[in-house]
Amino acid sequence: MHPAMQQRVEVLAALRERTTRVTVDFNSKIALKATGPNQFFRVVAKGKAWHIVDMITGKTFGFCFTYRAALRFIDALELAKSSR
Repeated sequence: MHPAMQQRVEVLAALRERTTRVTVDFNSKIALKATGPNQFFRVVAKGKAWHIVDMITGKTFGFCFTYRAALRFIDALELAKSSR
């Protein structure tokens, strides 16, 4: 990887880590449950379907035609991924 690109990746990784720490700290101060590492997927509306997207890779895992079905699909995927 080009040195300038590598430096940018490292800076963004450090910022992401700091953001996570500050969010956890803030949530603990206001007594909210942190949305930490158990959240792997997100629902994104694309056309008439709801796509289930991996938050880390950005790849689409599947799609549903109702929001409720997409949420159930995410619950099943996250349960399977967290039990590994």
